[in-house]
Amino acid sequence: MEVDEIIEGIFSGNKRALARAITYVENDYPEGKEILKRIYSKTGKAHIVGLTGFPGVGKSTIVSKLTQEFRKRDKKIGIIAVDPGSPFTGGALLGDRLRMDGFDSSKPLWIDPGVFFRSMSSRGRAGGLAAKTGDVARLMDAFGFDIILIETVGAGQSEVDIIEVADTSIVIMMPETGDEIQMHKAGILEIGDIYVVNKADLGGAEKTEKWLKTMLMMDQETVSLLEKTTHRDESLVESGKIYEVLHKKGWMPPVILTIAERGKGIKELADAIEEHFKFLKSSNLIVEKRKRRMSRELFDLIMDEIKKELTAGKLNYKEIVDKVVKNELDPHTAAEMLVKKMLG
Repeated sequence: MEVDEIIEGIFSGNKRALARAITYVENDYPEGKEILKRIYSKTGKAHIVGLTGFPGVGKSTIVSKLTQEFRKRDKKIGIIAVDPGSPFTGGALLGDRLRMDGFDSSKPLWIDPGVFFRSMSSRGRAGGLAAKTGDVARLMDAFGFDIILIETVGAGQSEVDIIEVADTSIVIMMPETGDEIQMHKAGILEIGDIYVVNKADLGGAEKTEKWLKTMLMMDQETVSLLEKTTHRDESLVESGKIYEVLHKKGWMPPVILTIAERGKGIKELADAIEEHFKFLKSSNLIVEKRKRRMSRELFDLIMDEIKKELTAGKLNYKEIVDKVVKNELDPHTAAEMLVKKMLG
């Protein structure tokens, strides 16, 4: 398929064209960059939702059940599942795809024209995402999906890159999930807009829920809001209703108990996702959030272009490196020289 044909296919709802475009983008082909340039004006409408958490907490099951719930609400869903990369081929191991509805092709999720699923290999990248996850989400956005669900690889404590891509970040846990102090230190409790305690039929779910709410209320902004509120009514703290009051005053991340395999709590989770998107739009935070995200993305793209210039041999980069190695030039002066050359 030619670039023009692919772009026309994306805008007209051709899933084959979308799949081909994703392949071009993932493999860093020139056609991929051209497609991204030309579809960009049609992006920015989809709600991008990221789901992260430790391996085994039930992310894939929750993605599957959420997809079914949103389809009942007549939403078109794009799904990106980032899997560990194969050490032999670099491709995705497709574990998430196998878990989605038990990989039963006769089920509605797999034949539903309003659903598109793509596995991506992390290719060894830390942080839970693949390098091109944001670009693939942009392609799905241009295609016309209302909600794009991104499931991270399940790397653990360092898996916080999802905030670089998602409008709404969901952190999924299960009862008695490891070392609570390590969880707090790692930043997992700083990235979530919604928290889920899955497998709530296991012992300790209420304890995990209570701990989460306590940790979330220790956030600096929340403490300030808490002080203002409790001056008016100390009984709110004593009754345990302060968490719900704070949620109504701004966006206090809700903590939702689910048993995803049985579908319990999924409707409440879908409601919270939609509520958060409404909050972002009504408060104009969606613009601020996307502006910060674009600033980071542009910086990364600029750095990529600089690397290409350096490796293209136009700036005598290798010769300058040799001079630094021989102590004929210090690294700081070398860097300044290269930047001045690039700026012309």
